[in-house]
Parts: sequence; C-alpha cells; structure tokens
Amino acid sequence: MNNNFKMLAKTLFGFEEILAKELKDLGAVNVVEGTRSVSFEGDTGFMYKANLCLRTAIKIIKPIHSFSVRNENELYRKIYAMDWEQFLTVDTSFAIDTTIKSDNFTHSLYVSQKVKDAIVDKFRDTDGERPDVDVKFPDMRINIHIHDEQCNVSLDSSGRSLHHRGYRTATNIAPINEVLAAGLLLLSGWKGQSDFLDPMCGSGTMLTEAAMIACNIPANINRKEFAFEKWEDFDEALFDKIVDVSLNKTRDFNFKIVGYDKAPSAVRKAQDNIENANLSEYITVERKNFFDTEKFTENQLHMVFNPPYGERLDIDMQDFYASIGDTLKQKYPGTDAWFITSNLQALKYVGLRPSRKIKVFNSHLESKLVKYVMYSGSKKAKYQNKEE
Repeated sequence: MNNNFKMLAKTLFGFEEILAKELKDLGAVNVVEGTRSVSFEGDTGFMYKANLCLRTAIKIIKPIHSFSVRNENELYRKIYAMDWEQFLTVDTSFAIDTTIKSDNFTHSLYVSQKVKDAIVDKFRDTDGERPDVDVKFPDMRINIHIHDEQCNVSLDSSGRSLHHRGYRTATNIAPINEVLAAGLLLLSGWKGQSDFLDPMCGSGTMLTEAAMIACNIPANINRKEFAFEKWEDFDEALFDKIVDVSLNKTRDFNFKIVGYDKAPSAVRKAQDNIENANLSEYITVERKNFFDTEKFTENQLHMVFNPPYGERLDIDMQDFYASIGDTLKQKYPGTDAWFITSNLQALKYVGLRPSRKIKVFNSHLESKLVKYVMYSGSKKAKYQNKEE
C-alpha cells in the first residue's frame, strides 16, 4: 500500500537545484523545483528523514487541504468546516503562520486571526472546550498560504527553522546561517574529497557543515526537537529507526579540515561549537591571520569562506579584497577558493578573474558566490583559464 503524500521543502534562493538533488538522493519521488521551495512525495518515515538529513531545507511542510477563497467570511467557513480533530485536540496548543499574495487579502496577521477564530470556534462548538494559542512554543504550527484566490493549509513538521542545527551555542557578529553555509559548500562541489580550509572561520559554522558533509552525518542530528514529535500520530519507534539507519550511513574522512581566525574569541567559540557537534577529531582551528599564512598541504585544497563585509566590520574594502587576491595568488597554488560576498564592487579589487559566479542571498543581501582556481606552478592571474 502506498502511503505517500505531498510535501514542500522550503529553502533559500539559489538552492532549489541542490535541495532537489538532496531529496532525490534520500529517496523522494515526484520532486519538482519551485521558487525557494521544492515539492516532493514520501511517507511519514520520509518526512522524519527529510527533517533529520536535509542540509539545504529550512522547513518541511505537509499540505492537508486546499480550496478557493474570495473573502474573509468564506475563509472562516472553509477553515471551520475542516476536520481539525484529525490533527489537534483541546490540549494541543497551536500557532498560525500566514503568507499572502492576493488582492482580496492584504494583511497576514488579520488572516491568521480569522483562521485561529475558526479553529477555536470549531472545537468550542463540538467539544465545549478550546485549544490554546501559543505563538512562541506551540505543539502544532499551521501554515496558511493564500495566492490570488487559492488557499493552501499545511502543517509545519519542522517547527523552528532547520538552520537551528543544535550545535551552535556561541556566535560572533552576524554568523553565517547553517543552511546557507551547507548550501555554499554543496554549490562549491565539496564532498570531502580533499583537505579543506576556511581561512576566516568565525564561530566555525562552515567548518562544522563541511565535516558533516564529508562524513555524511545527518545535518540535524544534534537538534533537540522537531515539531512532528508533538503530533498526535508521532511514531517514536519509526523515528528512532530512521535515526539509527541514517547514522549507519556515515563514512570515514581521511583529510584535514582547518579553520583560521585572527580573533582569539572567535577561535574559542568555533572550538566550543565544533565540540558540541562531536566533530573535534576532524577539525583543527588555529589563531592566524589568513594574509600571513600559506597552504598547509601539498595536495589539492578546497577553500570556502565568508569574508567580513561593510555591514559586519569596519574595514578598508579595497585593501582587504586586494589582500585576499594577493594571498591566494602567492601562497595558495593548487587551490579551489570559493567565497561569498555582498559587496560586488569590492570583487574587482581581488585582482583575479573568477571562474564562476553564482547568485545567492545572505539574509536580505543579494550576494555572489565566486570561485578562483589557483593552479599549481602558476602565480599569475592571466594563466587562469575561464571555466564555463
């Protein structure tokens, strides 16, 4: 018997293709890329596995009903008519998240209030009691999406965004989002096939995500809770089995993962977070200024980093980006160097021709993930062949 149902994985702009690949590799069927989302089908066990293992998903939501709607009274009636006792009891706290793109509905908070009223009134009328609304820590998070005259009602199986991996307790100024870090690594082609360096590692997020990819460790293995664990139909034995099977698929990693930061506080925070993720045996963090370093291995090196930018630190952009280019050119032959920047003007100061540029977003900032290929035996940018 096929118990598959449709789900939607939300992600960041530019990560749709790699998320689709992740889903297919995990075993999803009918995978279709959207904008900042990928739809797919799987069973309940796959929903658990998607939350546990996907690196580039922010949320996994489960659609439960869809209908046309033209005004607030019709919305109330159709939400009220749903069989909510399939999903909630009077003892289940809930919250409503609403996104709208419609001429008929213009205020998401008002829509959320109308949906909440319909659900509460339904329980009060049928059971004589009502469930509580808890905006911060609900047992059930209900997702309402209205586009034109179409309303989709879904259950949020994740709860807090899946970038909350559970290992990061110490952060610096504007740390990179874990999902963003994992996506950048996957876009760079990182699979754990060489030595790795993050030369400006901050609180160690890129290093931790790189090690988890290299060892095929489930992305959210350190997370304390998923929303589906509070659902009425949660199958704890099935979830435990999914965790065990996923952990049995980890692999050995025989190279080095190294991080540098010139701030002692950043080094300490990175080491704490890496220890929280149980990855200290794979990662070394040292207090060093990247511009005073040279390549630590004779083998091919994979480098991915998130350099400071104007909104984070007060630095001379021209000198800083010129120093990145000079250091790569003079000290890092045999290196594929990738970094993300929202300061597109500053890229020209690097003095090297990027072989790839990929548009991504770092929070609200449009950014580029750029790649510089530093060939062994060549120190001049003019010898860098442009990759298509």
